[in-house]
Amino acid sequence: MNAGAGNPWIFNFHRLLAGLWLNNPAPLNHMKAAVLYGKEDVRVEEIAPLPLKPGEVRVQIKAALTCGTDLKVFKRGYHAKMIVPPALFGHELAGVISEVRSAVSAGGSPPWRVGERVVVANSAPCGQCFYCRNGQENLCDNLLFLNGAYAESIVVPARLVQKNLLRLKTKTDFRDAALVEPLACVVQGIEDTQLRPGQNVLVLGAGPIGLMFVVLARNLGCQVTVAGRRQPRLKVAHRLGARQVVKIGPEAAMAETIRQATGSSPFDAVIEAVGKPEVWEAAIQSVRKGGTVNLFGGCPSGSMVALDTGRLHYSSLTLVASFHHTPRTIRKALELIESGVIRAADFVDGHHLLSELPELFQSMAVENHAVKTFVEVRQ
Repeated sequence: MNAGAGNPWIFNFHRLLAGLWLNNPAPLNHMKAAVLYGKEDVRVEEIAPLPLKPGEVRVQIKAALTCGTDLKVFKRGYHAKMIVPPALFGHELAGVISEVRSAVSAGGSPPWRVGERVVVANSAPCGQCFYCRNGQENLCDNLLFLNGAYAESIVVPARLVQKNLLRLKTKTDFRDAALVEPLACVVQGIEDTQLRPGQNVLVLGAGPIGLMFVVLARNLGCQVTVAGRRQPRLKVAHRLGARQVVKIGPEAAMAETIRQATGSSPFDAVIEAVGKPEVWEAAIQSVRKGGTVNLFGGCPSGSMVALDTGRLHYSSLTLVASFHHTPRTIRKALELIESGVIRAADFVDGHHLLSELPELFQSMAVENHAVKTFVEVRQ
């Protein structure tokens, strides 16, 4: 992405710098925020909050959660679609509106007010491109991404305010609400796979995304098997409703290991929730004739996989690949959270202060033990 108007991240960071050094000779009150500078380089700094533009709101962050995508960004130093450093970091959050500037809700809802409890997605589609007009907002040519969850507050751009800022019920916990964005991606994956009650489903990967697939598939009435490498996470999968769990060794032939552990029962659908080419291949080898494979996990750029064309063709397999979410799946995710289907208590098992974020991500890059970590901002 170019460093001009087409790159909202660089634009927003330049706007931040302008607010700090050019427009505010007498700075506003400062706040703490994590700034990504490059590969494995994130720093918690004092910055001046941005002034609001028309249609924007400021949210005081009450809950921010770590994410596998953030870990990938930290290790790679960037994400071509979502964030180009230097930029504010983090994208799973919930909080309370602390400032409003002429911001209106979508669909005739009441205007936004200071003190309202909210959750915001990490992007919003344009609503005008070919994909938006054809109901594929997750593929929008002009997705506007939002980063900055690891901070005391965040400015929500007008487009996100209009399309993907949602009110929370009074009793909804902020940690629960902060799961909306990843859960919306899983909702998209469930729908793309067209899971049905009674199906035999294999989930490859027991990270946060894989575990969410377990809960939603079980909620639909599917029988779920989970394969993964880490025993503690497999125990969580079993507790969340997986009928069977299979531990995969680092050098194991994955598809064969799964066959030996599960017997000859065919899988109607397989969800790949790891993002490695060899796991994509194992997913395709593990589904029954006429079955569906969702290649959900994103592999590193330039990755290639080897596919058995005879198996694909003569077994009439359906391959899908789900990316991101839409405003509708964001709302569906919040419904699932507020109805108690998905709870932070089942996924959030780590707790760190914002000041500890650089050390946290360094440790996660070596071995990520927690499923998800709550990042506490003490204000």
